[in-house]
Amino acid sequence: MAHKTTVKLSTPEVEDKFKEKMGSLALKEREREIEARASSLGLPYLNLANFPLGQDALRFIPDDEAKRLQLVPVLVTDAEVRLGVVDPDATGLRAYLEELAKRIHARYVLYLISPHSFELALQIYAGMPKLRPISTGVNITEDELSRYQGLMKDFAHVNELMTRASITEIVSITIAGALELRASDIHVEAEEKSIKVRYRIDGALYNVAELAYGLWPKLISRLKLLSHLKLNIEHEPQDGRFTIFLKGDKIDVRVSTIPTSYGESVVMRLLRSSATGLQFEQLGLRGKAYDDLKREVRRPNGMIMATGPTGCGKTTTLYAILNNLNDSKTKIITLEDPVEYKLAGINQSQVDHNAGYDFARGLKAILRQDPDIVMVGEIRDTETTDTAINAALTGHLVISTLHTNSASGAIPRFMAMGAKPFLLAPALNSIIGQRLVRKICEKCKEEIKVTGDVLARVKQVLASISKASGVNLEAYDKLTFYHGKGCDACGGIGYRGRVGLYEVMTMNPDIEKLIFGNKVTESELQDIGIKNGMVTMVQDGILKALDGITSVDEVFRVAE
Repeated sequence: MAHKTTVKLSTPEVEDKFKEKMGSLALKEREREIEARASSLGLPYLNLANFPLGQDALRFIPDDEAKRLQLVPVLVTDAEVRLGVVDPDATGLRAYLEELAKRIHARYVLYLISPHSFELALQIYAGMPKLRPISTGVNITEDELSRYQGLMKDFAHVNELMTRASITEIVSITIAGALELRASDIHVEAEEKSIKVRYRIDGALYNVAELAYGLWPKLISRLKLLSHLKLNIEHEPQDGRFTIFLKGDKIDVRVSTIPTSYGESVVMRLLRSSATGLQFEQLGLRGKAYDDLKREVRRPNGMIMATGPTGCGKTTTLYAILNNLNDSKTKIITLEDPVEYKLAGINQSQVDHNAGYDFARGLKAILRQDPDIVMVGEIRDTETTDTAINAALTGHLVISTLHTNSASGAIPRFMAMGAKPFLLAPALNSIIGQRLVRKICEKCKEEIKVTGDVLARVKQVLASISKASGVNLEAYDKLTFYHGKGCDACGGIGYRGRVGLYEVMTMNPDIEKLIFGNKVTESELQDIGIKNGMVTMVQDGILKALDGITSVDEVFRVAE
């Protein structure tokens, strides 16, 4: 009887080869899908399995940043940086790339890569030796700043410290003094015979120190190194930034330089992350203006506009409104130029004019993201105006800013930009006009007498307040005013902090009738607003002066 021979059709080796082959086919299919997606997005495609990825290129971006953004540097040259990215729409990617381009003064090119390619890059990252960060001597640390804490009570102390310090210490003292004295901006200017250092505190510029002109070459080099600017560029503007990490706070310093007759002018803007915590109730709105605006921001659709000149606090007002509306059930997207402060729970997008991503195009893209609330940094052209108005009429709450002198100037400005009256009238909810005034220092506040022409102007302003505003003028019959005489707490200035002066104009039938008639004038709108109970900015200012919040001189300096 013949024996039957059993033939094994499969062995572990064959099965492994089969699995390997199937895995390879699946991987190739996935790569083809990524390549097709890249084509649809208009991006070049790159497969890192076929690309010699070197450690020198990878060191250009730290591995923690690479993992966070799923971003891989594949080639770095003097002219450009080529980057592979898994998701070109990843949160924070655009802002990171914009910052990267400014820092390296070179353009970047994005390639779409697959998750598999990214894993290959991470394997190379994992095998790289961990290098200690090299100290270039241009970092500003909290320990360095704390050495001067409490030593700079006023400008004289800052000047005294600077005149006997080294270049490295001068920069640290300049920044430490700005933080100690609550400056928002630092100005370092080369003049014919000296270097002038000035602080902007509560909106006003003050001379802080004057240094010998011979220090300029070393001082400007130190500032440029700190801000990642090119040392050899002196006749063109440059922009840079650096960050100071403090306990409980982070300060981003935005640096701008321009050429001047005797060197360069450097302005450093200090952006404190803690500044985003301002609440709606802390803005300085009160009475009918507070009640009206609180009601309007809770409406599901329409437009709320903040108006005023540059530096009057419009963006701060919008951030406070967003903080008031921000919750897990609400989708909020902002479009800003630039994003100065990061707000938790809110999607913030930054315009990029070089890439054609401006306010008009960005707003259209945002509306495809299913937002409930949209903040647009500024409305400045016809296309953005039309898009914002249509968004307000189709179920979105739109908040934005406009450069006009008063709330009543916003509607004529909209009309001048081509807004259609029959769309503008139903779209607008309310318009905020605002200014910022300095608050009297509570430590050195004292009563003063106001007489003559100033007193006559005060009485005229109070007499023009409408009864419909609900202001109890009898409470102010004594006309008591205050000022700050100057002390250590305010650096001898007499003021500490700022508060807003507001006028809030809400839509009503009288205003709508003017808009529909297409014969809108600023004076007519102002009269209608006051008739309906609007307190103007100067009226709000005088009431706050009577309450001891600010001074009469400050109100008339800013609001008239």
